Amino acid sequence: MISSFIMLNLRSRSSVLSSCFSRNRRTFSSHSVLFSRNASCLAVDSDVGHKAVLIDEVLDLLRPKPKQIILDMTFGAGGHTKSVLGHCPDVTIYALDRDPVAYNLAQKLSFECTQVIPLHGKFSHIMHLLSPHGIDRNVDAVLFDFGASSMQFDSAERGFSISQNGLLDMRMDGNQGQMSAADVVNYLSEDGLYQVIKKYGEEKRARLIARAIVDSRNTYGKITTTTQLAGIVADVYKGFSIDHKTDRLGRPSHVATKTFQAIRIFVNDELNELYNGLELACRLLKPGGICAAISFHSLEDRIVKRHFHGIDMDERGNMSVSDRHRNPSVTHGKAEVERLLVRRWDPVLRHPVTATEAEIRVNPRARSAKLRAAIRTK
Repeated sequence: MISSFIMLNLRSRSSVLSSCFSRNRRTFSSHSVLFSRNASCLAVDSDVGHKAVLIDEVLDLLRPKPKQIILDMTFGAGGHTKSVLGHCPDVTIYALDRDPVAYNLAQKLSFECTQVIPLHGKFSHIMHLLSPHGIDRNVDAVLFDFGASSMQFDSAERGFSISQNGLLDMRMDGNQGQMSAADVVNYLSEDGLYQVIKKYGEEKRARLIARAIVDSRNTYGKITTTTQLAGIVADVYKGFSIDHKTDRLGRPSHVATKTFQAIRIFVNDELNELYNGLELACRLLKPGGICAAISFHSLEDRIVKRHFHGIDMDERGNMSVSDRHRNPSVTHGKAEVERLLVRRWDPVLRHPVTATEAEIRVNPRARSAKLRAAIRTK
């Protein structure tokens, strides 16, 4: 079910890098105890400016019960983990995050709540990280909350934000030796930039933006800050009659939003990690276990939806099983037909759950959130 839709991540990401970066490129810069009645551990780092979205809706789906094992694949500031503990203290929660800041928060929470086990790494590392704990095919629930967190956007030095000036970075893992956003905009060729911005930002002026980035770095030198990059994109849009897109709060979005999203996704290999995470969640869950996934843009939601419904990413929508496997030159035996009919997931929701207007007013980040869930079949 690997798709050309995410092929820059799944198939040819390394070839794009090797072919598009200049010859003189440099190296990329560098257990469980009952929960206290006074809920003291829920107060750990409660002042962190990141609010989890769709908390009540997630709890309605997960329905945590005593002695269950729950895997929070995107701990962040711990909002969802804390809500689960508040609902059912006698659970064990493995809290994963690739961001060192979030991992530190998970460690602090684990000192107060010993039923929380912090894990540091990507989705693709989860099997290795869980192996010492004896976790395999015995998880009751898995939760994903994809995308960048408010903590990352609110820290100018992390380089995620359009509205705050900072060095172009965007690495969720911190300085782990991987390429930064600055490496991408300064060393990727025009065609490489076009592919990234078009595919991961779905930006209709991707070609013009890619050309403007290359022209700017050739004329003025390296692009090093978020303000520089946002300004280059804004200049591309000058002269165009544009109808600014607004969110559910009526706020106009910056014209560089899609470009920043595209570069961030590419830098962090997000779609590949998302796909791997869903695959590994399917392996870790026990039959009858549930996986809930919150996405924030169409690229994420499309992968989640098609994964839960067993649809290949390259496949056109609304195809029947017979349409999907029809081939006059191939004859399927009974065993093959039965295998094709087996589904790994049973979707719980026909349509995604979105935030209420009341939640959006309190937490604007929730405006684009979509929650989907599915049960692991036998």
